Formats: sequence, structure tokens, C-alpha cells
Amino acid sequence: QVQLVESGGGLVQAGGSLRLFCAASGRTFSTSAMGWFRQAPGKEREFVASISWSGGSRNYADSVKGRFTISRDNAKPTMYLQIDSLKPEDTAVYYCAATRTFYSRAGSPVNLQEYDYWGQGTQVTVSS
Repeated sequence: QVQLVESGGGLVQAGGSLRLFCAASGRTFSTSAMGWFRQAPGKEREFVASISWSGGSRNYADSVKGRFTISRDNAKPTMYLQIDSLKPEDTAVYYCAATRTFYSRAGSPVNLQEYDYWGQGTQVTVSS
């Protein structure tokens, strides 16, 4: 069974940092693009960051550029999201996602519909 499991969320003060983890199991994700999305209460799920399966291409939402860094280790296999300079508006449930296998080598999609597999989410709460 394919599983994506997020961890690393928590409560942090504004200006602080967190590192989110997404552990994959059940099949290989080494040829899947992967991404992070988030959903705040009462809002739609939105794109945060994505990374191609080779790691050579990355995309970020404008709201997180310069503060968030996405990376992956296909040998683990685990994806990471380093979050710095946290703001209260970053408060949300953060989800990791993966595309089908053998996705475009340079593809790092931003559209939610491109992703076939989803984790259960990890809560990030930023206090002001």
C-alpha cells in the first residue's frame, strides 16, 4: 500500500523555524515529482513548493519564496520542507503529495490535480 506520512509540524512563535518530513513507502517515488501543499481553516488547499524527481527543478509559491526550501533524498526515501521566518499566516495543515511514476524528469508541478498520492497532513501553528 502506498503511503506518504508527514511529520515535523508543531506550534512555533513567529520568526521561528520548522523542518517538515514526508516519508514515502509502498513503492518507489524516485521517478515521481513531489510537492507540499497547505490548507488553512476555511480556505482551499494551496500549492507551497514542488520538486522534480531528479531534484533539479523546484517551484515555490510567491508567498514562501526565500523562506521555504524543499529538498528530497530518494535513497531514504524522504522529502523535506525547511520553513524559516515563520509568519502567523503560515498556519495550516501541510500535506505532501507525489505524482505518478516516470513523471517528466524536469517537472515540478504546481497544480493539485497533477498529484495522485497524498499524505494525511501535519499541523503547523504559528503564534504572533
